Amino acid sequence: MDTNIQKYLAFVKTVEYGSFTKAAEILNYSQSGISRMINDLEKEWKVVILERGKSGVKLTSDGMKLLPHAKEICSEYEKLQMEVAELNGLQSGLIRIGTFSSVATHWLPNIIKEFQKDYPKIHYELLLGDYTEIEEWILEGRVDCGFLRLPTHPDLETIFLEQDQLLVVLPENHRLAKCDTFPVSALCEDPFMLLEKGAKAEISEIFERFDITPNVHFTTWDDYAIMSMVESGLGISILPELILKRVPYQIITKELEVPAYRKIGIAFRSKKNTSLAVKRFLEYLDYR
Repeated sequence: MDTNIQKYLAFVKTVEYGSFTKAAEILNYSQSGISRMINDLEKEWKVVILERGKSGVKLTSDGMKLLPHAKEICSEYEKLQMEVAELNGLQSGLIRIGTFSSVATHWLPNIIKEFQKDYPKIHYELLLGDYTEIEEWILEGRVDCGFLRLPTHPDLETIFLEQDQLLVVLPENHRLAKCDTFPVSALCEDPFMLLEKGAKAEISEIFERFDITPNVHFTTWDDYAIMSMVESGLGISILPELILKRVPYQIITKELEVPAYRKIGIAFRSKKNTSLAVKRFLEYLDYR
Protein backbone atom coordinates (compact mmCIF):
# COMPACT_ATOMS: atom_id res chain seq x y z
CA MET A 1 0.00 0.00 0.00
CA ASP A 2 1.21 3.51 -0.83
CA THR A 3 2.74 5.16 2.23
CA ASN A 4 0.51 8.24 2.00
CA ILE A 5 -2.63 6.08 1.76
CA GLN A 6 -1.51 4.29 4.93
CA LYS A 7 -1.23 7.63 6.71
CA TYR A 8 -4.64 8.82 5.50
CA LEU A 9 -6.20 5.53 6.64
CA ALA A 10 -4.52 5.90 10.01
CA PHE A 11 -6.00 9.42 10.31
CA VAL A 12 -9.52 8.34 9.27
CA LYS A 13 -9.62 5.23 11.49
CA THR A 14 -8.21 7.05 14.52
CA VAL A 15 -11.01 9.59 14.25
CA GLU A 16 -13.66 6.89 13.66
CA TYR A 17 -12.62 4.88 16.71
CA GLY A 18 -11.44 7.74 18.91
CA SER A 19 -8.09 6.21 19.83
CA PHE A 20 -4.72 5.15 18.41
CA THR A 21 -5.08 1.73 20.04
CA LYS A 22 -8.36 0.80 18.32
CA ALA A 23 -7.18 2.17 14.98
CA ALA A 24 -4.02 0.07 15.34
CA GLU A 25 -6.09 -3.08 15.96
CA ILE A 26 -8.25 -2.47 12.88
CA LEU A 27 -5.32 -1.66 10.58
CA ASN A 28 -3.01 -4.31 12.06
CA TYR A 29 -0.32 -1.85 13.12
CA SER A 30 1.27 -1.06 16.46
CA GLN A 31 -0.10 1.88 18.44
CA SER A 32 3.22 3.65 18.07
CA GLY A 33 3.07 3.08 14.29
CA ILE A 34 -0.33 4.79 14.06
CA SER A 35 0.86 7.66 16.26
CA ARG A 36 3.97 8.07 14.10
CA MET A 37 1.91 8.22 10.90
CA ILE A 38 -0.33 10.92 12.37
CA ASN A 39 2.74 12.88 13.46
CA ASP A 40 4.18 12.54 9.94
CA LEU A 41 0.96 13.94 8.45
CA GLU A 42 1.00 16.89 10.84
CA LYS A 43 4.62 17.65 9.88
CA GLU A 44 3.89 17.33 6.15
CA TRP A 45 0.75 19.47 6.34
CA LYS A 46 2.23 21.87 8.95
CA VAL A 47 -0.99 21.76 11.02
CA VAL A 48 -2.20 19.95 14.14
CA ILE A 49 -5.07 17.62 13.16
CA LEU A 50 -5.71 15.78 16.45
CA GLU A 51 -5.82 16.75 20.10
CA ARG A 52 -4.46 14.00 22.38
CA GLY A 53 -5.94 13.51 25.84
CA LYS A 54 -6.57 10.92 28.54
CA SER A 55 -10.05 10.24 27.16
CA GLY A 56 -8.77 9.65 23.63
CA VAL A 57 -8.27 11.87 20.60
CA LYS A 58 -10.41 14.66 19.12
CA LEU A 59 -10.28 16.54 15.85
CA THR A 60 -8.91 20.06 15.84
CA SER A 61 -10.63 22.67 13.66
CA ASP A 62 -7.95 22.10 11.00
CA GLY A 63 -8.45 18.36 11.29
CA MET A 64 -12.19 18.82 10.69
CA LYS A 65 -11.48 20.63 7.42
CA LEU A 66 -9.03 17.98 6.20
CA LEU A 67 -10.87 14.83 7.32
CA PRO A 68 -13.49 14.79 4.49
CA HIS A 69 -10.70 14.93 1.89
CA ALA A 70 -8.78 12.11 3.59
CA LYS A 71 -11.99 10.05 3.70
CA GLU A 72 -12.59 10.65 0.01
CA ILE A 73 -9.06 9.52 -0.87
CA CYS A 74 -9.47 6.36 1.25
CA SER A 75 -12.85 5.65 -0.31
CA GLU A 76 -11.46 5.99 -3.83
CA TYR A 77 -8.55 3.74 -2.87
CA GLU A 78 -11.02 1.08 -1.63
CA LYS A 79 -12.91 1.33 -4.93
CA LEU A 80 -9.63 0.86 -6.79
CA GLN A 81 -8.85 -2.24 -4.71
CA MET A 82 -12.33 -3.62 -5.41
CA GLU A 83 -11.85 -3.15 -9.15
CA VAL A 84 -8.50 -4.91 -8.95
CA ALA A 85 -10.11 -7.73 -6.96
CA GLU A 86 -12.81 -8.13 -9.60
CA LEU A 87 -10.23 -8.24 -12.38
CA ASN A 88 -8.40 -10.95 -10.43
CA GLY A 89 -11.51 -13.07 -9.95
CA LEU A 90 -11.98 -12.35 -6.24
CA GLN A 91 -8.50 -13.43 -5.27
CA SER A 92 -8.53 -10.59 -2.78
CA GLY A 93 -10.96 -8.07 -1.35
CA LEU A 94 -12.67 -6.76 1.76
CA ILE A 95 -16.33 -6.92 2.78
CA ARG A 96 -17.40 -4.49 5.51
CA ILE A 97 -20.61 -5.52 7.25
CA GLY A 98 -22.73 -3.71 9.82
CA THR A 99 -24.67 -6.09 12.05
CA PHE A 100 -26.48 -6.48 15.34
CA SER A 101 -25.61 -9.13 17.91
CA SER A 102 -28.09 -11.92 17.14
CA VAL A 103 -27.22 -11.97 13.42
CA ALA A 104 -23.51 -11.82 14.26
CA THR A 105 -23.92 -14.75 16.64
CA HIS A 106 -26.35 -17.04 14.80
CA TRP A 107 -26.23 -16.23 11.06
CA LEU A 108 -22.87 -14.80 10.06
CA PRO A 109 -20.64 -17.70 11.18
CA ASN A 110 -22.44 -20.12 8.84
CA ILE A 111 -22.66 -17.63 5.96
CA ILE A 112 -18.98 -16.71 6.15
CA LYS A 113 -17.93 -20.34 6.58
CA GLU A 114 -19.65 -21.33 3.32
CA PHE A 115 -18.46 -18.22 1.50
CA GLN A 116 -14.86 -18.86 2.52
CA LYS A 117 -14.94 -22.31 0.97
CA ASP A 118 -15.22 -20.66 -2.44
CA TYR A 119 -13.45 -17.35 -1.75
CA PRO A 120 -10.81 -18.02 0.93
CA LYS A 121 -8.83 -14.83 0.30
CA ILE A 122 -11.67 -12.39 0.98
CA HIS A 123 -11.36 -10.55 4.30
CA TYR A 124 -14.12 -9.13 6.51
CA GLU A 125 -14.65 -6.18 8.81
CA LEU A 126 -17.67 -6.55 11.10
CA LEU A 127 -19.08 -3.55 12.95
CA LEU A 128 -21.54 -4.33 15.74
CA GLY A 129 -24.15 -1.70 16.50
CA ASP A 130 -27.82 -0.87 16.84
CA TYR A 131 -30.22 -0.28 13.93
CA THR A 132 -29.67 3.48 13.85
CA GLU A 133 -25.87 3.15 13.85
CA ILE A 134 -25.94 0.53 11.11
CA GLU A 135 -28.17 2.73 8.93
CA GLU A 136 -25.72 5.62 9.36
CA TRP A 137 -22.71 3.41 8.56
CA ILE A 138 -24.31 2.29 5.29
CA LEU A 139 -25.35 5.81 4.28
CA GLU A 140 -21.87 7.17 5.09
CA GLY A 141 -20.12 4.35 3.21
CA ARG A 142 -18.49 3.12 6.42
CA VAL A 143 -19.79 -0.39 5.62
CA ASP A 144 -20.73 -2.02 2.31
CA CYS A 145 -23.93 -3.56 3.62
CA GLY A 146 -25.74 -4.07 6.90
CA PHE A 147 -28.32 -6.27 8.55
CA LEU A 148 -31.31 -4.23 9.75
CA ARG A 149 -34.89 -4.36 10.93
CA LEU A 150 -37.23 -3.48 8.06
CA PRO A 151 -38.53 -1.04 7.02
CA THR A 152 -35.43 1.11 7.18
CA HIS A 153 -34.17 4.43 5.79
CA PRO A 154 -35.88 5.30 2.47
CA ASP A 155 -32.55 5.98 0.73
CA LEU A 156 -31.38 2.39 1.23
CA GLU A 157 -32.05 -0.63 -0.97
CA THR A 158 -33.01 -3.75 0.95
CA ILE A 159 -33.52 -7.49 0.61
CA PHE A 160 -36.00 -9.12 2.99
CA LEU A 161 -34.50 -12.19 4.69
CA GLU A 162 -36.68 -13.47 7.51
CA GLN A 163 -39.59 -12.78 9.83
CA ASP A 164 -38.44 -13.20 13.43
CA GLN A 165 -41.10 -13.75 16.09
CA LEU A 166 -41.03 -11.66 19.27
CA LEU A 167 -41.37 -13.77 22.43
CA VAL A 168 -42.07 -12.94 26.05
CA VAL A 169 -39.16 -13.90 28.33
CA LEU A 170 -39.96 -14.96 31.91
CA PRO A 171 -38.08 -16.28 34.94
CA GLU A 172 -38.78 -19.98 35.54
CA ASN A 173 -40.88 -19.35 38.64
CA HIS A 174 -43.14 -16.71 37.07
CA ARG A 175 -46.83 -17.03 37.88
CA LEU A 176 -47.66 -17.31 34.14
CA ALA A 177 -44.89 -19.76 33.32
CA LYS A 178 -47.41 -22.47 32.43
CA CYS A 179 -49.75 -20.38 30.27
CA ASP A 180 -50.18 -21.37 26.63
CA THR A 181 -49.80 -17.81 25.32
CA PHE A 182 -48.92 -14.69 27.26
CA PRO A 183 -51.71 -12.10 27.68
CA VAL A 184 -50.77 -8.70 26.28
CA SER A 185 -52.52 -7.06 29.23
CA ALA A 186 -50.10 -8.78 31.63
CA LEU A 187 -47.06 -7.06 30.08
CA CYS A 188 -47.52 -4.09 32.40
CA GLU A 189 -47.97 -6.15 35.59
CA ASP A 190 -44.25 -6.85 36.15
CA PRO A 191 -41.09 -4.74 35.99
CA PHE A 192 -40.10 -4.67 32.31
CA MET A 193 -36.60 -5.02 30.81
CA LEU A 194 -36.59 -3.02 27.56
CA LEU A 195 -34.34 -3.92 24.63
CA GLU A 196 -33.47 -0.91 22.48
CA LYS A 197 -31.51 -1.25 19.23
CA GLY A 198 -32.02 2.21 17.77
CA ALA A 199 -34.15 5.29 17.96
CA LYS A 200 -37.29 3.26 18.63
CA ALA A 201 -37.58 0.12 20.75
CA GLU A 202 -38.41 -3.04 18.84
CA ILE A 203 -41.63 -3.66 20.74
CA SER A 204 -42.97 -0.10 20.86
CA GLU A 205 -45.57 -0.98 18.21
CA ILE A 206 -47.05 -3.66 20.50
CA PHE A 207 -47.52 -1.18 23.34
CA GLU A 208 -48.90 1.47 21.00
CA ARG A 209 -51.32 -0.95 19.31
CA PHE A 210 -52.81 -2.10 22.61
CA ASP A 211 -52.47 1.26 24.38
CA ILE A 212 -50.48 -0.10 27.32
CA THR A 213 -47.51 1.37 29.16
CA PRO A 214 -44.90 -1.07 30.49
CA ASN A 215 -43.29 -0.55 33.87
CA VAL A 216 -39.77 -0.15 32.46
CA HIS A 217 -37.08 -0.74 35.09
CA PHE A 218 -34.06 -1.38 32.87
CA THR A 219 -33.14 -0.36 29.31
CA THR A 220 -30.18 -1.62 27.28
CA TRP A 221 -29.17 -2.75 23.80
CA ASP A 222 -27.40 -5.82 25.27
CA ASP A 223 -29.58 -8.91 24.72
CA TYR A 224 -27.70 -11.06 27.20
CA ALA A 225 -27.86 -8.48 29.99
CA ILE A 226 -31.66 -8.58 29.71
CA MET A 227 -31.75 -12.39 29.82
CA SER A 228 -29.55 -12.38 32.91
CA MET A 229 -31.82 -9.84 34.62
CA VAL A 230 -34.91 -11.91 33.81
CA GLU A 231 -33.22 -15.09 35.07
CA SER A 232 -32.55 -13.30 38.37
CA GLY A 233 -36.27 -12.56 38.73
CA LEU A 234 -35.92 -8.81 38.26
CA GLY A 235 -38.69 -8.61 35.66
CA ILE A 236 -39.86 -9.80 32.25
CA SER A 237 -39.03 -8.80 28.69
CA ILE A 238 -39.81 -9.36 25.02
CA LEU A 239 -36.97 -10.52 22.77
CA PRO A 240 -36.71 -11.74 19.17
CA GLU A 241 -36.62 -15.50 18.75
CA LEU A 242 -33.28 -15.35 16.94
CA ILE A 243 -31.63 -13.93 20.07
CA LEU A 244 -33.03 -16.76 22.17
CA LYS A 245 -31.27 -19.62 20.36
CA ARG A 246 -28.79 -21.62 22.46
CA VAL A 247 -28.96 -19.26 25.45
CA PRO A 248 -27.21 -20.29 28.69
CA TYR A 249 -29.89 -18.79 30.97
CA GLN A 250 -32.64 -20.47 33.00
CA ILE A 251 -35.55 -18.62 31.44
CA ILE A 252 -38.88 -19.46 29.80
CA THR A 253 -40.21 -18.06 26.53
CA LYS A 254 -43.86 -17.64 25.57
CA GLU A 255 -45.65 -16.51 22.44
CA LEU A 256 -47.86 -13.46 22.83
CA GLU A 257 -51.61 -14.07 22.55
CA VAL A 258 -51.43 -11.80 19.49
CA PRO A 259 -48.22 -12.85 17.65
CA ALA A 260 -45.73 -10.10 16.88
CA TYR A 261 -42.67 -10.13 14.62
CA ARG A 262 -39.70 -8.13 13.40
CA LYS A 263 -38.62 -8.29 9.75
CA ILE A 264 -34.89 -8.72 9.19
CA GLY A 265 -33.22 -7.70 5.94
CA ILE A 266 -29.90 -6.66 4.50
CA ALA A 267 -29.42 -3.13 3.18
CA PHE A 268 -26.98 -1.18 1.00
CA ARG A 269 -26.83 2.21 -0.68
CA SER A 270 -27.05 0.66 -4.15
CA LYS A 271 -27.03 -3.02 -4.97
CA LYS A 272 -26.01 -2.19 -8.53
CA ASN A 273 -22.90 -0.33 -7.37
CA THR A 274 -21.70 -2.78 -4.72
CA SER A 275 -18.42 -4.60 -5.26
CA LEU A 276 -18.31 -8.03 -6.85
CA ALA A 277 -17.30 -9.48 -3.47
CA VAL A 278 -20.47 -8.13 -1.84
CA LYS A 279 -22.64 -9.32 -4.73
CA ARG A 280 -21.18 -12.82 -4.37
CA PHE A 281 -21.63 -12.65 -0.59
CA LEU A 282 -25.35 -11.96 -1.02
CA GLU A 283 -25.66 -15.28 -2.87
CA TYR A 284 -24.67 -17.11 0.34
CA LEU A 285 -27.28 -15.59 2.66
CA ASP A 286 -29.42 -18.75 2.44
CA TYR A 287 -26.74 -20.55 4.49
CA ARG A 288 -27.85 -18.67 7.59
